[in-house]
Amino acid sequence: MKIIMARNEQEMSRWAAERIIETVRTRPSLVLGLATGSTPEGIYRELVEDHRINGTSYKHVVTFNLDEYVGLKPDHPNSYHTYMKTRLFDHLDFLPQRTHIPDGNAADLAEECRQYEKHISRFGGIDLQLLGIGRNGHIGFNEPGTAFDTRTHVVRLTESTRKANARFFHRKEEVPTHAITMGIASILSSRQILLLATGRAKAEALRRLIEGPVHPDFPASALKQHPDVTVLADASACRYLSKKGKISDVG
Repeated sequence: MKIIMARNEQEMSRWAAERIIETVRTRPSLVLGLATGSTPEGIYRELVEDHRINGTSYKHVVTFNLDEYVGLKPDHPNSYHTYMKTRLFDHLDFLPQRTHIPDGNAADLAEECRQYEKHISRFGGIDLQLLGIGRNGHIGFNEPGTAFDTRTHVVRLTESTRKANARFFHRKEEVPTHAITMGIASILSSRQILLLATGRAKAEALRRLIEGPVHPDFPASALKQHPDVTVLADASACRYLSKKGKISDVG
């Protein structure tokens, strides 16, 4: 696991975006795993700006999002379909048939999960997966206690996760109780993983990831079993790390 520290969130976003842009230019048919939430927003702004100025094309890129809320229609303002459209897809030249997000409003959620895994396999698996990390160590919506061998599945969100996401809704009661998420085994099947952490609120989670044991009670710890993980964090998120010698700076 490689750990890189940026001075701030802006530098972190720029570094991550440059890595994606470089990879897309050398591998135009890249299969890219995408995340939502506040952490990747800066990266998506950088990608949009690069496309505007330099014309980097995403016509042949295939994307798979980590998760989606259950019960929200794709056009709901707080669905991850809407998040991706407004922050990324509507501003770049992605082809709609090559972008994939779980359907949290599907009539048969179990079948939707199975089909999502089949779609990922059909494209040969994910080449580069973006991840954030929750305060309780969740990756995607894989909450503490999730088995490491899980594939795409429906999960009941913990109260801490619903509380953390309540800022995107008018009231906490509006936050869905369930979500579809790629499983931990699905994430670990990606060829490369880039985990992002920013801000003081993620510092303890990052410390547990880097310095704690591998255990299902902290889902992100499963990443230690993957051969190619880069952790990119700003200085605030790295504040509790004691093994400073293993941290590289951006540059």
